[in-house]
Formats: sequence, structure tokens, C-alpha cells
Amino acid sequence: MIMKKQFLIVGLGRFGSSLARTLVANGHEVLAVDRDAELVQDVTPYVTHAIQADCTDEAVLKELGASNFTHAIVAIGDDLQSSILTTLMLKELKIPHVIAKARDEMHGKVLRKIGADKIIYPERDMAMRLANQLSSNSIIDYIELSDEYNIVEMLASPAMHGLSLQKLNIRARFGCTILAIKTNDRMNVAPSAEDKIEAGNLLLLIGSLEQIRQLETHYDRKR
Repeated sequence: MIMKKQFLIVGLGRFGSSLARTLVANGHEVLAVDRDAELVQDVTPYVTHAIQADCTDEAVLKELGASNFTHAIVAIGDDLQSSILTTLMLKELKIPHVIAKARDEMHGKVLRKIGADKIIYPERDMAMRLANQLSSNSIIDYIELSDEYNIVEMLASPAMHGLSLQKLNIRARFGCTILAIKTNDRMNVAPSAEDKIEAGNLLLLIGSLEQIRQLETHYDRKR
């Protein structure tokens, strides 16, 4: 059972409104705020509360009870001044987790300097994710965890068919680790060394993108 959380979302553009709807669909409570009355009206049927307000004003944030939230997301896109001021105000209200959307690296640096706990770059991250998928014959999906670690869903090469994880020895040879093997009917999480791979299985791997590329290239040559 998912523990219900309360989120404050400031900025109801495409990203903010989609985030708000999804959080509510996942069973959480969301207070959605924007200066634009039309955006507030659009999201009202889908969230717990939606309010038209200017969150660059500390008095407004206090009136909204912002300090009662443990999570706040600043999803303001193009108005850098409002994004920065809102983030600063939320941190001054001692909200434990303030996540801020950044337009670019410089915007992100400023948000980090004023105390944002997490910076997200939706456009950049989606572009990188798509580019990595399009650049590969095997990679189905890709999530960047950090500069060093990625989780990748990859289609098993025909050259792996019938081989056990012990025989493949992927961790020793390439440095990445198979977390799970997905077949049509089940997900084998934390597979054992004796488990075998069949062509067409989906492999869930963790490692650097370079390590996973080396693995992919090696078995592509054996097709």
C-alpha cells in the first residue's frame, strides 16, 4: 500500500499539471497553484485543491499553509525570476524537500545555490533518454540515476540464448549487473548464476552507459 503524501505544486504548465494529475491518480493529495486562472481552472477537476495565487509572495505562501507540506515542486518554466524567488521562499519556510524544474544548467546552478534539494531538467532528460533509445538496436528504456549509474532495459541478444549468467559473466567482463530478467509471463528479480537467458528476454541492467554500450557492442558483433 502506498503511503499517502501531500504535495504542493507551483506552476501548472504542461509539466506541472501532468505531475499533479499523476500524483493524485497515485493516491496522493495535491495543492496546485498558479497565477494563471485558466491553468488553475483546467487542473481543478483532477487535484485535491487548486488555487490562483502568486507564490513569489511569502505572505501568500504562509496563507496557503505551505510550511505544512513535506514536498514542494516548483514547476515554473520560463519565468526564471518567479522560479528562483518561489524556491527561495519555500526553503525559508523550512519545507524539507523542494524540487525545482530548471530550464538550463545555469538556472539549475542558481536553484541549487539557494537551497533546492533536487533539480530536474525534464526537456533535457527526455531528449537524452530518447537519443539513447534511438542510437541503439537493443536498448528499450533508459533511466539516468547519476553520472556513474544508469538503469537500462535491454533486449537480450540472440548470441546470449541458452547461456547462464555464470557463463556470460557480465559483471566481471563489462562491469554492469543484471538486476532482473523479464520474460512474457514473469519478472525474475535478482536472478541466480544458473538462470539462463533466452533470445528476446528483456534484461534490466545497472551500470555506466559506457559499460552497457560495451556489452551491447560485444554481443551485436556476435549476432
